[in-house]
Amino acid sequence: MDTKKHKYLLIFVISLFSNLTFSQISLAATDVPVWQMKEIELQAANTYDNYYADVTCWIELKGPNFSKRIYGFWDGGNIFKVRFVATSPGKWQWTSGSNQPDDKGLNNIIGEMNAIDWSLQEKQQNPNRHGFVRATANGHALQYADGTPFFMVGDTWLAGTTWRLPYRNAPTSEKYVPAPGIGFEDAVMYRKKQGFNSVSMIACFPNWESDTNPATYADSSGLFLRNAWEKFEYLTDDGEMTSKNMRDEYGNLPFQMSNEHPGVADFDNIIPAYFQSLDKKMQYLSEVGFVPLLETVRRDNCPAWKAYFDFNESYARFVQYLISRYCAYNIIFSGIHLDWIPREYSLTADEFNEALTYHLKKYGPMPFGQPHTTLISDSTYVEFGHDQQCPWLTMHSVGNKPRDHGVYQPLETLFKLEPPYPAINFEPYYTGWNHQINMPGGERPPADSVRDNYFSRAQMYGSVLSGGLSGHVHGTAAYDITTTGEPDGMRPHIWDALKYESANYMQHLVKFILSEGDKYQELQLASNDIQPQKAEGSPPRGLDGWSYMMRTPEKDFALLYFENQAVKPVLTGFPQDNTYSFQWYDTINGKWGDAIKIKSDEKGTLALSDFPDGQNPTTRDWAAKILGN
Repeated sequence: MDTKKHKYLLIFVISLFSNLTFSQISLAATDVPVWQMKEIELQAANTYDNYYADVTCWIELKGPNFSKRIYGFWDGGNIFKVRFVATSPGKWQWTSGSNQPDDKGLNNIIGEMNAIDWSLQEKQQNPNRHGFVRATANGHALQYADGTPFFMVGDTWLAGTTWRLPYRNAPTSEKYVPAPGIGFEDAVMYRKKQGFNSVSMIACFPNWESDTNPATYADSSGLFLRNAWEKFEYLTDDGEMTSKNMRDEYGNLPFQMSNEHPGVADFDNIIPAYFQSLDKKMQYLSEVGFVPLLETVRRDNCPAWKAYFDFNESYARFVQYLISRYCAYNIIFSGIHLDWIPREYSLTADEFNEALTYHLKKYGPMPFGQPHTTLISDSTYVEFGHDQQCPWLTMHSVGNKPRDHGVYQPLETLFKLEPPYPAINFEPYYTGWNHQINMPGGERPPADSVRDNYFSRAQMYGSVLSGGLSGHVHGTAAYDITTTGEPDGMRPHIWDALKYESANYMQHLVKFILSEGDKYQELQLASNDIQPQKAEGSPPRGLDGWSYMMRTPEKDFALLYFENQAVKPVLTGFPQDNTYSFQWYDTINGKWGDAIKIKSDEKGTLALSDFPDGQNPTTRDWAAKILGN
């Protein structure tokens, strides 16, 4: 067989004790590339009252340097599926099993395949072919499985899983400009042209519906069932706005609704059709080289979940359902969207930690090594702890509050933790959002104005150079995907927000950070060696006047960022009497200035050239790079 032609081979060897019919056997005279999702379909021979809750199935997957149990998921009727990838070239084998040992359709099905590697050209066509994302050896950044750097360049589409960005199964134009009628593929490719490689989405919103109840409401016992985003101008009889509806393109909900508890999803009865719609979006993202952040649910669904169900068991089952369904794609997984922790509208961080630790003990970690994190209101370390305090967490984050200088010390704290974990700011300043938590220094600039876009840009560079070397996630006020048939309210339509100038600055951030290849992964915190690091009178809760630096331990490479109104400093802590190359970088247009030579004095101090605008303090923001000769 000529493996160089990348023909795909998938041979199922059926056990003598199996009752599979010939129509279930998939035969194709081809090999299977590594890191490409493969799916096995199993048909239960027995009948169950609740296929989702009663049946757990899996395969024992073995290959070169790999031996793990990979769980499957129920996909409707009597159908179960197991999705997996080969992580390296060679022979792979599997045997199916389940918690229903007498079901001949689920147990003792065996198969094998031969996995082959992608060519260099094929990897260049889709970076996901470099393998799934994981931490670098030093723990501070992310890389693909083969060691290729992965710097997350994300956008925030929290409701992108729903009908609000419909999957159309149609090509989009290279010249497409966002407009009413936008589809999922349109939005993804528009962002890809701007250098993005990720979007952040919540898998589902179970208790949300545009109905006769307010966006935030409690049941007769006083238990709040949701704290949802408002559907603007759609009012209840009491004159309050109802919730945004979050069904899929075909009107499917993610769970059946409870007959016993009105307004509450029946979290033990999932609706596979909803997730079949999401499958198409996840597959598309994989094919175009994106690594999405996929989150379980928003925290406001969980008080009712815990009150009316066996929460640890039920929540762990759902977490595993998502992991089973999407673990064979290159993803970063978030166990909960914990953007705010008010007792009325959320469980505590300790309760989520308990449930996610329960999941880990029952099902194990991400089977193919992808990071498990959460979006958080302040810091995952503050809320969950570190390492064995939250053994399921493998990537830290900050976000949401504060969206100003106050976020940088928590990022530095994350960077200093031992053992080190990758860290990122998942929810920095959002352009165009009229909200009190999105007002650095109390300012609320007009949407898409110079000042609005500057705040977004400042958080990009400040977050990364405070230790968030995993990348950065951009955001706008359209995180909720306000769309066709809905008026502007506190948040704009998605097609308008996609065109905000702030998104264009993300590609310049990547160009800057990766200007010396993967060397950025070695950077260490060094802002304390900027003198002065903060301009006199610069606001602690604003985004003006501060400066940032990270530098390698050898002190032969440093990256710097200077906010608007920063003063020209001197840099300390360099080797004495050394000559360096210094370049200014324009964060607005992504252009480098001419390299100049600077030399450290006998104390290891570097004096910088004037800001490119010739002002001190500067009247806008700048970045810079220092290289040793």
